Amino acid sequence: MSTEPVDGWTRRKFLGTAALAGGGAFLGPHSETAAAEPALETTKLRLVRTTSICQAPQYVAEELLRGEGFTDIQYVPKSSPGEIGKALASGEANINLHFAGPLILSLDAGDPIVILSGSHVGCFELFGNDSVRTIRDLKGKTVAVPGIGSPPYVFLSIMAAYVGLNPGKDINWITRPAAESMRLLAESKIDAFLGFPPEPQELRAKKIGHALVNSVVDRPWSQYFCCLIAGNREFVQKYPVATKRATRAILKAADICSLKPEQSARFLVDKGFKTEYDYAYQTMKEVPYGKWREYDPEDTVRFYSLRLHEAGMIKSSPQKIISQGTDWRFLKELKRELKA
Repeated sequence: MSTEPVDGWTRRKFLGTAALAGGGAFLGPHSETAAAEPALETTKLRLVRTTSICQAPQYVAEELLRGEGFTDIQYVPKSSPGEIGKALASGEANINLHFAGPLILSLDAGDPIVILSGSHVGCFELFGNDSVRTIRDLKGKTVAVPGIGSPPYVFLSIMAAYVGLNPGKDINWITRPAAESMRLLAESKIDAFLGFPPEPQELRAKKIGHALVNSVVDRPWSQYFCCLIAGNREFVQKYPVATKRATRAILKAADICSLKPEQSARFLVDKGFKTEYDYAYQTMKEVPYGKWREYDPEDTVRFYSLRLHEAGMIKSSPQKIISQGTDWRFLKELKRELKA
């Protein structure tokens, strides 16, 4: 049998991962692993649905979750990714992907959230107009974000502080919806905009601005997870079997997004996400979903905690965030189970 790479994967690894990705539809057969494990403590699971399609694994995981034994799967609609932290803290959502920076802000505030695993590397991109060529050029410039404290604001503040800027004083922040921000960038009425898929894909297609930072390839951002899997603390403590199985389904779905980008993109469009197929497909191809085994999520938590502390945005030390806000036991088990 040939072991030639298929988009960076050997044929053996491709077939092995596809076999692991059990569930339904294009996802394969029912999960045999789940059948051999203790019964779920609950068959109900609530996640969040937002406009950001970089969180595709938790949507693609819907049938996989059914294969794990969940029968009541709810996706709670939210208008923006910035609402995920509140949904997790309140228990409105049980488990969800969320961006590293905002998660750490929630933990610093004492929210009952626990980080369980990494998900994928690099999905945000910073675009600027002709007057901005480096992050340092943002000094005195106008940047649009959905809100102060939103994921774009947090990540851009971290990047600004990393190069010596004071994000609170050196940048003129205005709050606008993403669609309006992209229009303002096209009209040169703002100087920069940080977006999450499908926004960067749309900006490139329409030739609006130019990429200053692409977290898929630009260091140090490309060396750490962009999104992590997190759960409501009470849910994780009360339902450990359900937590492990939900995490497993999402990680399997991340492999599917990497191995089957066309089908994953079509799935998102068919499920009613307001995005064009081409943008969804580009996202599946560009975001390295299949690297969740290779990166250490604790390194990500430490890195972003340090950056947020340096920017004056959190008071907790990285070690406190790690010791009180993470639980890696499920990930350690799943890495052994899901070897491919």
